[in-house]
Formats: sequence, C-alpha cells, structure tokens
Amino acid sequence: MSPPRKRDTAPTAPLLPPERRERVRAGLLDGYDRQKRDLPWRRTRDPYAIWLSEVMLQQTQVATVIPYWERFLQRFPTVEALASAPLPDVLAAWRGLGYYSRARNLHLAAQEVVARFGGRLPSTAAELLTLPGFGRYTAGAVASIAFGESAPLVDGNVARVLSRLFEVEGAPGDRAREARLWALATALVPGERPGDFNQALMEHGATVCRPENPLCLLCSVREECLAYRHGRVDELPPAKVRAAPKRMTLAVAVWAHAGRLLLARRAEKGLFGGLWELPAVEVDDDTPAPESAARLSQALGTPVHVEAALGTVRRQLTHRALSLRLLRVTGTTHPTHAPAFQELRWCTPQDASSLGMSTAMHKAFEAALDAGALAP
Repeated sequence: MSPPRKRDTAPTAPLLPPERRERVRAGLLDGYDRQKRDLPWRRTRDPYAIWLSEVMLQQTQVATVIPYWERFLQRFPTVEALASAPLPDVLAAWRGLGYYSRARNLHLAAQEVVARFGGRLPSTAAELLTLPGFGRYTAGAVASIAFGESAPLVDGNVARVLSRLFEVEGAPGDRAREARLWALATALVPGERPGDFNQALMEHGATVCRPENPLCLLCSVREECLAYRHGRVDELPPAKVRAAPKRMTLAVAVWAHAGRLLLARRAEKGLFGGLWELPAVEVDDDTPAPESAARLSQALGTPVHVEAALGTVRRQLTHRALSLRLLRVTGTTHPTHAPAFQELRWCTPQDASSLGMSTAMHKAFEAALDAGALAP
C-alpha cells in the first residue's frame, strides 16, 4: 500500500500584495482629493439623500440627475415623507428619468425603512440588502459613503478601472470575471475613508479611465496599471455584446370628450408599470384597425370604434424599439374604470402635465394634441 499523500500546506498567495494594495489605494484617493467633481450629494451626510443619488445615478448621466435630485428632495425631504406619499406622486416626480422600477422600489424601500427601522436607514450593507431595490452595488455604495462601512462595490466604471489595473480577462457578465472584480473591490476597500475610496474608484472611471480615449497620462495609478504596462488599455474590458432591441408595437387610444382625453394608469409591474398613458394595448406590426379596436375594447371594458389613424410615434428604449400607433377612437359610453388598468381619468392637457407619464407616452400625448385630438 502506498503511503498517504501529504496535503499541500504551502500558503496561498494573497490576491493583492499589501504594498501594491496600499499604492493603489493611496493613488486613487490622492487623485480623488485633487480632482473630484463638486456634486451636491457629496456635500451632505444625510443617508437618505446619498441613497437617492445612488438610485438616480443608475443608468443616468450626472448632469441629468442633479436637478432631479434637488427637486425630489424638495418634494420628499425625508424617508418618512417619501414613504407616506402616494406612488403616483412619486412617479410624477420621477417623470423623464426613465427606468421607473427604480422609483417604485425606492418608494417600497422607504415604507420598509419606516416600518422596520423607525425611519432610519440601516447602516450595514447586509441589512440594506434586505430592502427592495438594493443590490450589492447600491448596498455597498450607501453603507460605505453614508456610514463608513468597508463595503465593496462594482459598477461599470469600477469594473473598467479594476479590469485595466489588474488585467482582468473576460467579457462583461462572465461569472468568473465578475467574481474576480468583486474580490478585488473587497480586498481594496478596507482602510481609511472607505466611502471616499469607493467614490474615488467610480470618479476615476468616469473622468480618467474612460471607455474611449482614457486619459492615461493624467492617471494617478498609471504605474500600477497592468493594462497600461502591457499596451492593452484599449482591449480591456472588451465591449459588451448587446442583444438587438425587441420590436414592440402598441395601439394607442386617443379618445376625446368634452375637451379632455382619456388616460389610464397601468398595473405596478411590467413596462411603464404604475404610469399614466393614453390607453394602449400591444399589437402586431400588421394588426388592422378593427382588430386593434377589439383589443382596446377588451382592455377598456367598453366597445370602441376607430375613427382615424393619427400617426405613429417611435421611441428607442434600451431593450425595445417601440412604435406607438395613435388611433382616434370613440364609443357610446365614457368609461371611468377598466379591467386592464388601475385607474381611468378624463384629463385636460394641464391635468396630464402633473401625472407620472413615460417620456415615450408623453411624446405620444403631444403628437395626439398636434394632430388635433381636441379640435372641435
């Protein structure tokens, strides 16, 4: 019988040598202290305001977010104010920012913060992860920036910085790549000023280590960057392959009565969930007007008749190529409730301006008015 094999007891090499880790941390913090942008949420220690900024900044440019963030805080200055507000009011304040599930989850999370935590946002990433809308990134951002926890985060900017610094291979979305990026972020964040360090990572990706034309000569950690050393900055990370947007056509009811147009509010989930719209149903590209009328009749719970086509509004969403086919309709009754919608209202253009409505549907509403929907 052969003797048992000895277990390999050699120490595992650290993910990051301590000296290199400290050089990367120091370089990024130094660059941040010298060149960080003066953003309004960086002037507050209010966890609620910081949380709001992180939610708004997902999928949205900083310049767009600033006025929305300021207006939203004026209207809902505390977690309690947000939690007690009707969801339609919250969606109306979000109007134009897109990705409305963010606003719905923000509202739900505020209600849970009041109910479970007495109106005080929990201070750890682990607790934050129990709230609606909090993933690893948002939990890490709020816990570190607002509360000083050494919680890691990885977003698109951070992934790009770490991919280049440490020559991390793999396409965006690859599980091994994502695991390594989170491991690197976890290894780097402990130390002084974890919140500032996380912001330094994000700021560096947004302003210096950019997707195209990165400013390597201005980089405060250039000497530590393996991609720069090996001439691979333009290769890492590889571009994400995006699926072609799905085509989607909606038949939109433009129904006028007594100087008002019929508006409907969708169910909370799904595309445009909880938002107001000219009542719409999904149809095929070649669906004829009589069949579109039948589907609208079913959704509204009352017979409608198509009088004329008023044109088509096309919008490009992230994952959908949307066509809104405007149909002037009429009927013998004027409904006030419908099986397919949460609410119906007959609104003047002024009434509609205060409702939460997607940008696409707002364009359709304007196009309907321009086509004479309310003309006598």
